[in-house]
Amino acid sequence: MSRRPGHVTSGPYAPPAPREQLTLTSADGSRLYAEVHGPKEAPAVVLSHGWTCSTAFWAPVVRDLAADHRVVLYDQRGHGRTPPPVSGVYSTDALADDLVAVLEGTLAPGERAVLAGHSMGGMTMMAAADRPQFRARAAAVLLCSTGSADLAEESMVVPLRSPGGRHLAHRAILGAKAPLGPVTPLGSRLLRYVTLGPEATPEMIEACARIVHACPTTPRSRWGKVLGRLHLTAGAGKLTVPTAVIAGTADRLTPVVHARRLASVLPNPAGLTELPGLGHMTPIEDPDTVAATVRELARDHLTPAAAPGGRAPATTARPSDAEEKSA
Repeated sequence: MSRRPGHVTSGPYAPPAPREQLTLTSADGSRLYAEVHGPKEAPAVVLSHGWTCSTAFWAPVVRDLAADHRVVLYDQRGHGRTPPPVSGVYSTDALADDLVAVLEGTLAPGERAVLAGHSMGGMTMMAAADRPQFRARAAAVLLCSTGSADLAEESMVVPLRSPGGRHLAHRAILGAKAPLGPVTPLGSRLLRYVTLGPEATPEMIEACARIVHACPTTPRSRWGKVLGRLHLTAGAGKLTVPTAVIAGTADRLTPVVHARRLASVLPNPAGLTELPGLGHMTPIEDPDTVAATVRELARDHLTPAAAPGGRAPATTARPSDAEEKSA
């Protein structure tokens, strides 16, 4: 596997030690790093991180949920401890393939889970929405600080008036191949402007900077180009399970208009939460709300199934409203 991802090593944003570490294989033969936290027989939650991040990004959310949930995390291809793909493929189909590999490799037969994706991780859910494995495994979904299309046109990192100008500027930023190098005061200020809200603490900034700066240049650039031409609104429309949406109102990368649009096209919406003054990194800026939303989805849509021998059971899902209507 690739080297351990950069992250802080103490405080609330330091990643906890996993109970289990796994190497999984995607459809094209690429290896994926995954880890598991929490009790073995607890309700399952699967977390998918965003562009330039890693499993370490979810640290404060994992600390909360792992008390009474089995939490599965994985590094997207080319991020963290997952090496670049053997096929060289970076695409939304690859995002879906990798998620399917994680679901099939970490969940018990017949088991379903609540899935939460941040940024590119949320796009992963949309990309996989029509896969039969996803439909069999997903009980509910949280889309966090994400969008389905027009990212380059509607991002406000470079706040030009012209959508065409913004498109060109953001496409250039997303696909940039310049190395980020070590974390410096200037780099931290720039990252705060791009990804965090105005009230972000120095600890939040340091945690995000360490993670983002550890992302290798080639995967960052290749995935950035994928995001620049993203078209997943149709996939969002296929998320028939209960799906909640969270967004920060000061998000420059995926402005809140994306969250509102997603909420309007979801077949089975489970609520839109707008977090005033927060930026793009909501699982770090407000991990309590993110964890509470996941916990609520698990409470409402994961039901204990009977298990032999008195063991605590794996979990199955109640039918979603859309499934009940189509039955």
